[in-house]
Amino acid sequence: MAVGASHTTVPREPGDSSGQPGRGGGGRWWPPTSPVTALALVLAALPLALLAAAARLGRHVRPSADEWCFLPVVRDQGIGGLVGKFYVTDNGRVGNGLLVGLYARFPVAGHQWYAALSALLVLAVLWALVALVLRRARQSSPRGLPLLVAATATAVFLLATPNTYKTLYWPAGSVSHTVAPVLACSAVLPALAAGTRRGRAAALAAAAVAGVFTGTLSEETSVVALVVLGGLLLFGRRLVTDRAWPFLRTWALTGAAGVVVGTAVLVTSPGSRHRRERFGAGTASVVAPDSLAASARGFAGIAESVLTTWQYAGVLAAGLLLGLLVRPSRTGTAVLRPCRPLPLACAGLLAVLVSGYLCTVITYPVFGPRVVTAARTWNDYLLLYVLVLAGLGALLGRALRRRAARWWTAVAVATAAALCAVSAAGLAPPLHRLGQDMGVRAGRWDRQDASLRAAAARGAEVAPYTPTPVAGMLEPFRDGGRRAWPARCVAEYYRLDAVTRSTRVP
Repeated sequence: MAVGASHTTVPREPGDSSGQPGRGGGGRWWPPTSPVTALALVLAALPLALLAAAARLGRHVRPSADEWCFLPVVRDQGIGGLVGKFYVTDNGRVGNGLLVGLYARFPVAGHQWYAALSALLVLAVLWALVALVLRRARQSSPRGLPLLVAATATAVFLLATPNTYKTLYWPAGSVSHTVAPVLACSAVLPALAAGTRRGRAAALAAAAVAGVFTGTLSEETSVVALVVLGGLLLFGRRLVTDRAWPFLRTWALTGAAGVVVGTAVLVTSPGSRHRRERFGAGTASVVAPDSLAASARGFAGIAESVLTTWQYAGVLAAGLLLGLLVRPSRTGTAVLRPCRPLPLACAGLLAVLVSGYLCTVITYPVFGPRVVTAARTWNDYLLLYVLVLAGLGALLGRALRRRAARWWTAVAVATAAALCAVSAAGLAPPLHRLGQDMGVRAGRWDRQDASLRAAAARGAEVAPYTPTPVAGMLEPFRDGGRRAWPARCVAEYYRLDAVTRSTRVP
């Protein structure tokens, strides 16, 4: 997302006060009442309001699907018991088991607060990332502009998917595919902030720990991380100065080694072996020509769905505003080489395509043709896609600012601002409809929860259960009662011997 040269002299542009020390991004002071700052803050308020509304809807979340099976284990055996179950029986993802255990420790409340906390985490990481990249690129931005980019990217990443519930509100799926890439991305922050030997040592330690944890958290995010780190090792010398290259190379190697170690722990676990046997997803099935070809067709379908989701244009527009409105700064240490937009853009797009296809390859043996509709599994590389979109917008804005006439720049700013606003507005109606569905399900779930607890208190061994699905989530007795899973887990949660199918909510 480099938006300017890092150690070349750039002619002063209108409004450039780089020689005046003060506050603000990159050491330049932007008056808080300036029109540019006001515009950025007003535009940032739109996705922030959307995220606040999404967080508030989290009060309607109730356990479903796999969570019925996680909650009794955490209640009876603690978080350690769930981690052990994941490693020995389920899938080998011990990092995943730890995060699931943290919210399952507070059964319903943990589910209700999950969306708000995870959305705040995504926003904080992306906001810090934009600010630090600007600092390393020696660019100064108006107040509110990094927040606008981060808030728009967060809202689109979480809410523009075909199934927002599974992306944001279903903790079990979100931990594996939404939070996982964000946690991996957060390992970049210490490296960008490191300015001393101690800071660089801490960044290397963070990369190692994050790599190992990512490897035990999500196979798909591990693939994306290895693709990005491999790209840095291949092309990083063209991106950063000779002085910064040794640290970048060591950091990338450390992170990649951590991911490999964590992945080795996962794939050699009994739980991972059991999962592969259950789905017939051995190494041979993954690299079989038919599977590779089907994965390519599946990824093409996913790409079509993503590229036709017009709200992603809001991220491109936010990046465009960033490129148009930042100015060179004379503070900070030169780290990035002079920007070469075309190779940088091609490298970003190639990383998205390669990581997206490889993620589809490793998930296809489990999901089959449903990989095209299992939208939650896309998020592992969609975060990278969102970041690349913002970077492409910044590169385009930089080119316009340097080469186009001033009135063309003003038109571009107005167009980008309008697109940011329209993109945020376009995400609101689907969120409102989902919130209504969640509210209906929460009311039914609460009535049934009270009924089942009362039955258990009376000493009943068997009680009726009515499926209360939302957003395609799995519930007991679906498909007309032909599929009972996870009925046994529901019975364990309420300390019953069994639950039977009912068609009427108490």
